Amino acid sequence: MAEEAGALHAPDGFFKRAGRMTGEPARLPLRRSDRIEAALHRIAAALDRLAPAPVTEADPQTARAMRWDGQHLLAVPPAPTVPLARFVGVEAQIAALRRNLASLAAGGPAHDMLLWGARGMGKSALVRSLAANIGIALVETPASALATLPALFARLAPARGPFLVFVDDIAFDGLDERARALRSLLDGGVAARPPHVRLAVTSNHRHLARREAAEAARHARDAEDDALALTDRFGLVLGFHAASQEQYLAMCRGYLAAEGLALDEVDALAFALARGGRSGRTAWHYRTEVLTRRAAASSNS
Repeated sequence: MAEEAGALHAPDGFFKRAGRMTGEPARLPLRRSDRIEAALHRIAAALDRLAPAPVTEADPQTARAMRWDGQHLLAVPPAPTVPLARFVGVEAQIAALRRNLASLAAGGPAHDMLLWGARGMGKSALVRSLAANIGIALVETPASALATLPALFARLAPARGPFLVFVDDIAFDGLDERARALRSLLDGGVAARPPHVRLAVTSNHRHLARREAAEAARHARDAEDDALALTDRFGLVLGFHAASQEQYLAMCRGYLAAEGLALDEVDALAFALARGGRSGRTAWHYRTEVLTRRAAASSNS
Protein backbone atom coordinates (compact mmCIF):
# COMPACT_ATOMS: atom_id res chain seq x y z
CA MET A 1 0.00 0.00 0.00
CA ALA A 2 2.87 2.35 0.76
CA GLU A 3 4.25 1.91 -2.74
CA GLU A 4 0.83 2.46 -4.31
CA ALA A 5 0.22 5.55 -2.24
CA GLY A 6 3.67 6.90 -3.08
CA ALA A 7 2.96 6.53 -6.78
CA LEU A 8 0.24 9.15 -6.48
CA HIS A 9 2.47 11.83 -4.84
CA ALA A 10 5.04 12.99 -7.40
CA PRO A 11 6.84 16.33 -6.99
CA ASP A 12 4.89 19.47 -7.81
CA GLY A 13 4.86 20.21 -11.55
CA PHE A 14 6.08 16.71 -12.49
CA PHE A 15 3.04 15.73 -14.54
CA LYS A 16 2.84 19.15 -16.12
CA ARG A 17 6.49 18.96 -17.23
CA ALA A 18 6.00 15.36 -18.50
CA GLY A 19 3.06 16.49 -20.60
CA ARG A 20 5.10 19.30 -22.18
CA MET A 21 7.97 16.89 -23.01
CA THR A 22 5.79 14.26 -24.68
CA GLY A 23 3.21 16.52 -26.19
CA GLU A 24 0.48 14.34 -24.64
CA PRO A 25 -1.95 15.04 -21.81
CA ALA A 26 -0.44 14.06 -18.51
CA ARG A 27 -1.69 10.73 -17.14
CA LEU A 28 -1.49 9.28 -13.67
CA PRO A 29 0.63 6.12 -13.40
CA LEU A 30 -1.41 2.92 -13.07
CA ARG A 31 -1.55 1.31 -9.69
CA ARG A 32 -0.14 -2.22 -9.43
CA SER A 33 -3.62 -3.69 -9.01
CA ASP A 34 -4.78 -1.90 -12.18
CA ARG A 35 -1.79 -3.24 -14.11
CA ILE A 36 -2.52 -6.79 -12.97
CA GLU A 37 -6.18 -6.45 -13.91
CA ALA A 38 -5.27 -5.16 -17.39
CA ALA A 39 -2.84 -8.03 -17.91
CA LEU A 40 -5.49 -10.55 -16.88
CA HIS A 41 -7.93 -9.05 -19.38
CA ARG A 42 -5.34 -9.38 -22.15
CA ILE A 43 -4.67 -13.01 -21.23
CA ALA A 44 -8.39 -13.80 -21.19
CA ALA A 45 -8.87 -12.18 -24.62
CA ALA A 46 -5.95 -14.19 -26.05
CA LEU A 47 -7.39 -17.43 -24.67
CA ASP A 48 -10.76 -16.62 -26.24
CA ARG A 49 -9.05 -16.18 -29.61
CA LEU A 50 -7.19 -19.48 -29.26
CA ALA A 51 -10.21 -21.49 -28.10
CA PRO A 52 -11.94 -23.34 -30.96
CA ALA A 53 -15.40 -22.16 -31.87
CA PRO A 54 -18.18 -24.49 -30.77
CA VAL A 55 -19.00 -27.08 -33.44
CA THR A 56 -22.58 -27.95 -34.35
CA GLU A 57 -22.64 -31.61 -35.35
CA ALA A 58 -24.87 -32.67 -38.24
CA ASP A 59 -27.85 -34.94 -37.62
CA PRO A 60 -27.42 -37.88 -40.03
CA GLN A 61 -31.14 -38.58 -39.82
CA THR A 62 -32.03 -35.31 -41.53
CA ALA A 63 -28.94 -33.91 -43.28
CA ARG A 64 -28.61 -34.76 -46.97
CA ALA A 65 -25.09 -33.36 -47.51
CA MET A 66 -22.35 -33.62 -44.88
CA ARG A 67 -18.61 -33.35 -44.49
CA TRP A 68 -16.44 -35.45 -42.18
CA ASP A 69 -13.20 -33.70 -41.17
CA GLY A 70 -11.74 -36.55 -39.14
CA GLN A 71 -13.42 -35.50 -35.89
CA HIS A 72 -16.70 -33.78 -36.64
CA LEU A 73 -19.62 -34.51 -38.93
CA LEU A 74 -20.78 -31.18 -40.35
CA ALA A 75 -23.86 -30.31 -42.39
CA VAL A 76 -22.97 -28.46 -45.62
CA PRO A 77 -25.03 -27.02 -48.47
CA PRO A 78 -25.59 -29.59 -51.23
CA ALA A 79 -23.13 -29.20 -54.10
CA PRO A 80 -24.59 -28.14 -57.47
CA THR A 81 -25.58 -31.10 -59.61
CA VAL A 82 -25.52 -31.62 -63.36
CA PRO A 83 -28.55 -33.00 -65.26
CA LEU A 84 -27.69 -36.56 -66.23
CA ALA A 85 -28.54 -35.86 -69.87
CA ARG A 86 -25.51 -33.52 -70.02
CA PHE A 87 -23.05 -36.39 -69.47
CA VAL A 88 -21.91 -37.55 -72.91
CA GLY A 89 -19.82 -40.60 -73.77
CA VAL A 90 -20.18 -42.23 -70.34
CA GLU A 91 -23.60 -43.79 -70.70
CA ALA A 92 -22.40 -47.26 -69.68
CA GLN A 93 -20.73 -45.86 -66.57
CA ILE A 94 -23.90 -43.96 -65.63
CA ALA A 95 -26.00 -47.10 -66.00
CA ALA A 96 -23.67 -49.20 -63.84
CA LEU A 97 -23.38 -46.55 -61.13
CA ARG A 98 -27.12 -45.90 -61.12
CA ARG A 99 -27.87 -49.61 -60.74
CA ASN A 100 -25.48 -49.94 -57.82
CA LEU A 101 -26.72 -46.83 -56.00
CA ALA A 102 -30.37 -47.76 -56.58
CA SER A 103 -29.73 -51.09 -54.85
CA LEU A 104 -28.09 -49.28 -51.92
CA ALA A 105 -31.05 -46.90 -51.69
CA ALA A 106 -33.47 -49.83 -51.64
CA GLY A 107 -31.63 -51.50 -48.78
CA GLY A 108 -30.07 -54.16 -51.00
CA PRO A 109 -26.46 -55.20 -51.53
CA ALA A 110 -24.16 -52.66 -53.15
CA HIS A 111 -20.51 -52.41 -54.16
CA ASP A 112 -17.90 -49.94 -53.06
CA MET A 113 -17.08 -47.86 -56.13
CA LEU A 114 -13.88 -46.63 -57.78
CA LEU A 115 -14.22 -44.11 -60.61
CA TRP A 116 -10.88 -43.53 -62.29
CA GLY A 117 -9.64 -41.90 -65.45
CA ALA A 118 -9.03 -38.68 -67.35
CA ARG A 119 -9.33 -35.36 -65.59
CA GLY A 120 -12.45 -33.32 -66.20
CA MET A 121 -14.62 -36.19 -67.45
CA GLY A 122 -17.28 -35.79 -64.76
CA LYS A 123 -16.36 -38.47 -62.21
CA SER A 124 -17.06 -36.30 -59.16
CA ALA A 125 -20.03 -34.52 -60.72
CA LEU A 126 -21.59 -37.87 -61.64
CA VAL A 127 -21.30 -39.22 -58.09
CA ARG A 128 -22.90 -36.09 -56.63
CA SER A 129 -25.61 -35.89 -59.29
CA LEU A 130 -26.63 -39.55 -59.07
CA ALA A 131 -26.65 -39.52 -55.27
CA ALA A 132 -28.98 -36.52 -55.32
CA ASN A 133 -31.09 -38.01 -58.10
CA ILE A 134 -31.60 -41.31 -56.26
CA GLY A 135 -31.93 -39.74 -52.80
CA ILE A 136 -28.81 -40.96 -50.99
CA ALA A 137 -27.20 -38.78 -48.34
CA LEU A 138 -23.66 -37.84 -49.33
CA VAL A 139 -20.80 -37.58 -46.82
CA GLU A 140 -17.63 -36.10 -48.30
CA THR A 141 -14.29 -36.61 -46.60
CA PRO A 142 -10.67 -35.87 -47.57
CA ALA A 143 -8.16 -38.65 -48.14
CA SER A 144 -6.24 -37.37 -45.12
CA ALA A 145 -9.11 -38.56 -42.88
CA LEU A 146 -9.25 -42.16 -44.15
CA ALA A 147 -7.85 -43.59 -40.92
CA THR A 148 -10.72 -41.99 -38.97
CA LEU A 149 -13.52 -43.50 -41.05
CA PRO A 150 -14.34 -46.19 -38.44
CA ALA A 151 -15.41 -43.32 -36.17
CA LEU A 152 -17.58 -41.96 -38.98
CA PHE A 153 -19.15 -45.38 -39.52
CA ALA A 154 -20.00 -45.50 -35.82
CA ARG A 155 -21.77 -42.15 -36.20
CA LEU A 156 -23.74 -43.31 -39.22
CA ALA A 157 -24.61 -46.80 -38.01
CA PRO A 158 -27.67 -45.87 -35.88
CA ALA A 159 -29.10 -43.55 -38.57
CA ARG A 160 -31.59 -44.71 -41.13
CA GLY A 161 -29.49 -43.97 -44.22
CA PRO A 162 -28.46 -44.93 -46.80
CA PHE A 163 -25.16 -43.04 -46.95
CA LEU A 164 -22.52 -42.69 -49.61
CA VAL A 165 -19.09 -41.76 -48.21
CA PHE A 166 -17.32 -39.88 -50.99
CA VAL A 167 -13.52 -39.50 -51.17
CA ASP A 168 -12.61 -37.33 -54.15
CA ASP A 169 -9.38 -37.27 -56.17
CA ILE A 170 -7.21 -39.80 -54.35
CA ALA A 171 -3.58 -40.31 -55.35
CA PHE A 172 -1.26 -42.15 -52.98
CA ASP A 173 2.53 -41.94 -53.02
CA GLY A 174 3.06 -45.65 -52.94
CA LEU A 175 1.16 -47.83 -50.51
CA ASP A 176 1.33 -45.31 -47.66
CA GLU A 177 -0.63 -45.43 -44.41
CA ARG A 178 -3.70 -43.87 -46.00
CA ALA A 179 -3.73 -46.58 -48.67
CA ARG A 180 -3.38 -49.28 -46.02
CA ALA A 181 -6.23 -47.72 -44.05
CA LEU A 182 -8.43 -47.73 -47.16
CA ARG A 183 -7.55 -51.35 -47.93
CA SER A 184 -8.42 -52.34 -44.36
CA LEU A 185 -11.75 -50.52 -44.57
CA LEU A 186 -12.67 -52.21 -47.83
CA ASP A 187 -11.80 -55.60 -46.32
CA GLY A 188 -13.95 -54.97 -43.28
CA GLY A 189 -10.98 -54.47 -40.95
CA VAL A 190 -11.60 -54.26 -37.25
CA ALA A 191 -14.70 -52.08 -37.65
CA ALA A 192 -17.06 -53.36 -40.33
CA ARG A 193 -19.07 -50.81 -42.25
CA PRO A 194 -22.81 -50.66 -41.65
CA PRO A 195 -24.72 -52.31 -44.51
CA HIS A 196 -26.33 -48.99 -45.49
CA VAL A 197 -22.94 -47.22 -45.95
CA ARG A 198 -20.74 -47.57 -49.03
CA LEU A 199 -17.63 -45.84 -50.33
CA ALA A 200 -17.25 -43.98 -53.62
CA VAL A 201 -13.68 -42.98 -54.54
CA THR A 202 -12.44 -41.01 -57.55
CA SER A 203 -8.89 -40.89 -58.87
CA ASN A 204 -6.98 -39.97 -62.00
CA HIS A 205 -4.96 -43.18 -61.51
CA ARG A 206 -6.21 -46.67 -62.28
CA HIS A 207 -4.38 -48.21 -59.32
CA LEU A 208 -4.63 -45.21 -56.95
CA ALA A 209 -1.04 -45.63 -55.71
CA ARG A 210 1.81 -44.00 -57.60
CA ARG A 211 5.57 -44.37 -57.23
CA GLU A 212 8.53 -42.40 -58.50
CA ALA A 213 10.07 -43.90 -61.63
CA ALA A 214 13.29 -45.05 -59.99
CA GLU A 215 11.52 -46.67 -57.09
CA ALA A 216 9.03 -48.30 -59.43
CA ALA A 217 11.91 -49.75 -61.46
CA ARG A 218 13.41 -51.35 -58.33
CA HIS A 219 10.14 -52.59 -56.89
CA ALA A 220 7.97 -52.96 -59.98
CA ARG A 221 6.44 -56.29 -59.02
CA ASP A 222 5.76 -55.29 -55.42
CA ALA A 223 4.28 -51.96 -56.47
CA GLU A 224 2.02 -53.64 -59.03
CA ASP A 225 0.84 -56.24 -56.53
CA ASP A 226 0.17 -53.61 -53.86
CA ALA A 227 -1.77 -51.41 -56.25
CA LEU A 228 -3.83 -54.28 -57.61
CA ALA A 229 -4.54 -55.51 -54.09
CA LEU A 230 -6.10 -52.13 -53.30
CA THR A 231 -8.02 -51.68 -56.56
CA ASP A 232 -9.37 -55.23 -56.50
CA ARG A 233 -11.15 -54.52 -53.23
CA PHE A 234 -13.64 -52.26 -55.01
CA GLY A 235 -16.58 -54.23 -56.32
CA LEU A 236 -17.38 -51.68 -59.03
CA VAL A 237 -14.51 -50.11 -60.99
CA LEU A 238 -15.45 -47.66 -63.77
CA GLY A 239 -13.04 -46.05 -66.21
CA PHE A 240 -13.51 -42.57 -67.71
CA HIS A 241 -11.45 -41.90 -70.80
CA ALA A 242 -10.58 -38.70 -72.65
CA ALA A 243 -13.39 -37.36 -74.82
CA SER A 244 -13.32 -37.77 -78.56
CA GLN A 245 -13.89 -34.72 -80.73
CA GLU A 246 -17.49 -35.75 -81.35
CA GLN A 247 -18.16 -36.29 -77.65
CA TYR A 248 -16.60 -32.96 -76.73
CA LEU A 249 -18.71 -31.11 -79.30
CA ALA A 250 -21.83 -32.89 -78.07
CA MET A 251 -21.08 -31.72 -74.52
CA CYS A 252 -20.59 -28.14 -75.72
CA ARG A 253 -23.81 -28.33 -77.74
CA GLY A 254 -25.77 -29.58 -74.74
CA TYR A 255 -24.45 -26.90 -72.38
CA LEU A 256 -25.15 -24.10 -74.87
CA ALA A 257 -28.58 -25.45 -75.81
CA ALA A 258 -29.60 -25.10 -72.17
CA GLU A 259 -28.80 -21.38 -72.53
CA GLY A 260 -30.67 -21.06 -75.83
CA LEU A 261 -27.45 -20.71 -77.83
CA ALA A 262 -26.15 -22.45 -80.95
CA LEU A 263 -22.71 -24.04 -81.13
CA ASP A 264 -19.87 -22.73 -83.26
CA GLU A 265 -17.88 -25.96 -83.70
CA VAL A 266 -14.75 -24.29 -85.04
CA ASP A 267 -14.63 -21.89 -82.11
CA ALA A 268 -15.26 -24.70 -79.60
CA LEU A 269 -12.44 -26.79 -81.04
CA ALA A 270 -10.06 -23.82 -81.02
CA PHE A 271 -10.93 -23.25 -77.36
CA ALA A 272 -10.14 -26.91 -76.53
CA LEU A 273 -6.86 -26.71 -78.43
CA ALA A 274 -5.84 -23.65 -76.45
CA ARG A 275 -6.72 -25.44 -73.22
CA GLY A 276 -4.67 -28.49 -74.18
CA GLY A 277 -7.41 -31.13 -74.26
CA ARG A 278 -11.04 -32.09 -74.66
CA SER A 279 -13.13 -32.99 -71.63
CA GLY A 280 -16.43 -32.30 -69.97
CA ARG A 281 -14.75 -29.64 -67.84
CA THR A 282 -13.35 -27.95 -70.94
CA ALA A 283 -16.83 -27.99 -72.48
CA TRP A 284 -18.25 -26.34 -69.37
CA HIS A 285 -15.52 -23.69 -69.45
CA TYR A 286 -16.30 -23.06 -73.13
CA ARG A 287 -19.95 -22.52 -72.22
CA THR A 288 -18.84 -19.97 -69.59
CA GLU A 289 -16.58 -18.29 -72.15
CA VAL A 290 -19.46 -17.93 -74.64
CA LEU A 291 -21.73 -16.48 -71.97
CA THR A 292 -19.01 -14.05 -70.93
CA ARG A 293 -18.57 -12.86 -74.50
CA ARG A 294 -22.32 -12.40 -74.87
CA ALA A 295 -22.51 -10.38 -71.66
CA ALA A 296 -19.60 -8.18 -72.78
CA ALA A 297 -21.22 -7.58 -76.18
CA SER A 298 -24.52 -6.63 -74.52
CA SER A 299 -22.85 -4.12 -72.21
CA ASN A 300 -21.01 -2.49 -75.12
CA SER A 301 -24.08 -2.15 -77.35
